Amino acid sequence: MIFLYSLVALIPIATVFLLLVIARRPASQAMPLSYLVTSGIALWVWRVPLVEIAASSVQGLVAAAEILYIVFGAILLLNTLQESGAIAAIRQSLLGISRDRRVQVIIIAWLFGSFIEGASGFGTPAVITVPLLVAIGFPAMAAVVAALIIQSTPSTFGAVGTPIIIGIDAGLDGVPAVDQQLAAVGLTQPDYLALIGRWAGALHGIVGAFLPLVLVMVITAGFGSRKSFTDGLAAWKFALFAGLAFTIPYTLTAFYLGPEFPTLIGGLVGLGIVVPTARRGFLVPKTLWDFPHHSKHQARLSALSNTQPKRILTARQAWLPYVLLGLFLLLSRLEFLPIRRGLQSLSLTWTHILGTEVNAATQPLYLPPTVFILVVIITFFMHRMSLPSMQRAVMRTLPILQKTVLALGAAVLMARVFINTGVNSAGLTSMPLALADGMATLVGRTWPFFAPMVGMVGSFVAGSVTVSNMMFSLFQFGVASQIGVPTAVVLGLQCVGASAGNIICVSNIVTAEATVGLAGCEGLLIRKVLVPTLYYLIFAGFLGGLIVLLAPKFGVFASIQWIVH
Repeated sequence: MIFLYSLVALIPIATVFLLLVIARRPASQAMPLSYLVTSGIALWVWRVPLVEIAASSVQGLVAAAEILYIVFGAILLLNTLQESGAIAAIRQSLLGISRDRRVQVIIIAWLFGSFIEGASGFGTPAVITVPLLVAIGFPAMAAVVAALIIQSTPSTFGAVGTPIIIGIDAGLDGVPAVDQQLAAVGLTQPDYLALIGRWAGALHGIVGAFLPLVLVMVITAGFGSRKSFTDGLAAWKFALFAGLAFTIPYTLTAFYLGPEFPTLIGGLVGLGIVVPTARRGFLVPKTLWDFPHHSKHQARLSALSNTQPKRILTARQAWLPYVLLGLFLLLSRLEFLPIRRGLQSLSLTWTHILGTEVNAATQPLYLPPTVFILVVIITFFMHRMSLPSMQRAVMRTLPILQKTVLALGAAVLMARVFINTGVNSAGLTSMPLALADGMATLVGRTWPFFAPMVGMVGSFVAGSVTVSNMMFSLFQFGVASQIGVPTAVVLGLQCVGASAGNIICVSNIVTAEATVGLAGCEGLLIRKVLVPTLYYLIFAGFLGGLIVLLAPKFGVFASIQWIVH
């Protein structure tokens, strides 16, 4: 009977997959229908009271509003920098470092793209890096492939940590089983999120260090004249150097500063290390590699829709808003400064929604987009922008937000109903925990190897690492508890898998294609990035299994806090 309920609990997830992948319906249609299916199962099978479903939906609306606020702030900052001419100046500052395409793709896609992901998230690296790569001579398809591959390691901490501080938090918030375990070991929810971030940072730090090498090998094998992996392998010294230049500060930041900053600081430090050393030829391959001549001018300037700047900015002026963004975010998150307490002082709370035990709370000033908007205001004056240009930046932001509202809002509502089904008259655990019971019975302690695949499926079908974490965090927590392995490790693997799914996420592919005028190449692109996705999933799963196997025997990680059922 338990296994039967586990199969029923799988229906909401299967519905998303069938509508998005098989039926190829847009997310704006698929997610509302999936929300209705989830609510129907909750009402008729789990026998959740209608008022509980309504309260969970209201709770989901609050979480969706927070995410949409982050999207708005991130895209507004990006559009403001495009209007001021900062993006054009940043592009120019990255050109001329090396004529080797392998070096160029590592610096622009891996390092600069990761930095943009840390600051903005939500697919913005493709908006910036794909047109830039095409403009300097990359084939359009190669530029898109590069942008997709790098949206793995950085995206767990993208948009200033949104996938963890909102995604996982919303997925576990208010669940009695979670609260009981945290209380038993003396952890608060923020402490637990930081612990999950450390595990995700450590796993990404190992797997992601080799991603630049995987990137150049895919590019040379897919688009070089010899179609050879060895041309990419020849750049292994520089690729590994660039990988470590990002992942070392990235992992250290995850351990010591929390989940908001790893990608932002990793990208900034990586650029600061790799760019000047590459200019001097340090570890740069001695043999120059380029695309075949017929590809050099292919769609070179297609879809470059950035507004032409009316004044020329220096590289220092152009980079300053991003430096201020990182500085302000850091200052606002340090516990010993009064800024954090001041921003958190405004807390909007709705307890006992519709007379239930469901609660919702938000701290609007403490959310990252408040800092984004502050930097936008500073940029307006610092770059001497005109009011019409600022108006254009706002008007270009609103349509993107409108396209996101329905799909993202319905996805978050579905996730909250899915999670909150533990309150029912059928005597059942919530749907994620029922699903976890079935998986724990099926695979046992080998689950850490499979945990990243669940995260990947979530981001693939939902189009978001944040939503994947929101939907599957409680499920992953439940499986880990059932089989007696550290829940923080398994949730770290969930984050890593969700980020790997970002590589083949259909919405990311469509966004990246659109920047260079490609359309209808989704299937081809998925095939081209399948190997990096599998590399990420298998390597991360292997590490997860190894950790769970070795830690109890040898006390390898005794210094790190464990949470075991």
